[in-house]
Amino acid sequence: MMGLSFQDKNILAPMVRVGTLPMRLLALDYGADIVYSEELVDIKMLQCKRVVNDILHTVDYVSPTGRVIFQTCERERHHVVFQMGTADAERALTVATLIQNDVAGIDINMGCPKEYSTKGGMGAALLLFPEKIEMILSTLVKGVSKPITCKIRILPSLTETISLVKLIEKTGVAAIAVHGRSKDERPQHPVHCDVIKAISQAVSIPVIANGGSQELIRQFQDIHAFRSATSTSSVMLARAAMWNPSVFRQEGLLPVETVIRDYIVYAVRYDNHYTNTKYCLCQMLRDQLESPLGKRLHAAQSTLEICEIFELSDFYESCRAAQKAKKADLQSVGLATTVKNDDEDLNAISLPIRFDKRKYMSQFTPKMLLLEWCRKMKLPQPVYHTGQIKEVGRAVCSHCLSSYPWPNRSKDE
Repeated sequence: MMGLSFQDKNILAPMVRVGTLPMRLLALDYGADIVYSEELVDIKMLQCKRVVNDILHTVDYVSPTGRVIFQTCERERHHVVFQMGTADAERALTVATLIQNDVAGIDINMGCPKEYSTKGGMGAALLLFPEKIEMILSTLVKGVSKPITCKIRILPSLTETISLVKLIEKTGVAAIAVHGRSKDERPQHPVHCDVIKAISQAVSIPVIANGGSQELIRQFQDIHAFRSATSTSSVMLARAAMWNPSVFRQEGLLPVETVIRDYIVYAVRYDNHYTNTKYCLCQMLRDQLESPLGKRLHAAQSTLEICEIFELSDFYESCRAAQKAKKADLQSVGLATTVKNDDEDLNAISLPIRFDKRKYMSQFTPKMLLLEWCRKMKLPQPVYHTGQIKEVGRAVCSHCLSSYPWPNRSKDE
């Protein structure tokens, strides 16, 4: 368990779709001490093959379809904590054994309230089963050599919460990260600094405070204030870092435009898929999304187009040329390492048809209008299925099947 300390650290929180390699490296550049990966589910990781990518100088965990599920590199090796979504101790141990030599620590997600996590008994769903929490954490602590942590939310009562963290402490974990809200509370609800403080005082292991973005943390100096208010060992930032990862800089925030360019450099260098790059940049632009710049970003359909928007196309071309040359060199000596194409989806059937948002001025698409109508009428969220009628293919909402004029066809068809 030696090697990674959770005392007096500023930490990038695990965030789905945000905590990929470019964001983690950028946070480290700006001053973060530890960076957590996005939550990755154990079953998905069990299907992956570990591949050393000699072109990008990364270690890639690749799914059977060729998609890179987790990517890391030497720069973050002693700083990255792999967050796992799991509800099974043995599966968790198998995954931890697979990746432990490529990361500095392993975290179990016990705090995410979203359905994609809880529906499999993972995330915040684990908070209802302390015996399962104990089994998973104890198995990992005994079975791997890297520090084990977990991230939780607070329970309905302080007594229940303290009881849970004391049980977690006994498993031998290196630290506990606490989001200071219950599973039913959202960012607009105040963070419970008093509960985090009580937790910190109740256990002897490091407690990491989380949940202070926007309400309490907007710049580097606020991190120390949040730590003092919660009496914790360290602070973990999610949304504040997502909006501007230079929040980790002691010297102060950088302009968003500078941060975006720094992010794109890493995205190109490590061949990040353009949809993930675009998503992260949209989080940084925030209130500028409806500006001409934001609309151009929304319309971008490749990494090159994103680079053109931010005047980095020359960098893109030089980087891609260097990668192709490196690939040719490796192939010449019989090492056929492959670089994934960031604009390819191996699961997609491609047709020469393109939806270009720049040609559609209205912000209200049919799907958006239908979603709003369903919410107003208190109906379930629309679910779309793709079907084909003769030579015409179209997407159909399952709520509309009964009223849609399908000539000579049953509802199931």
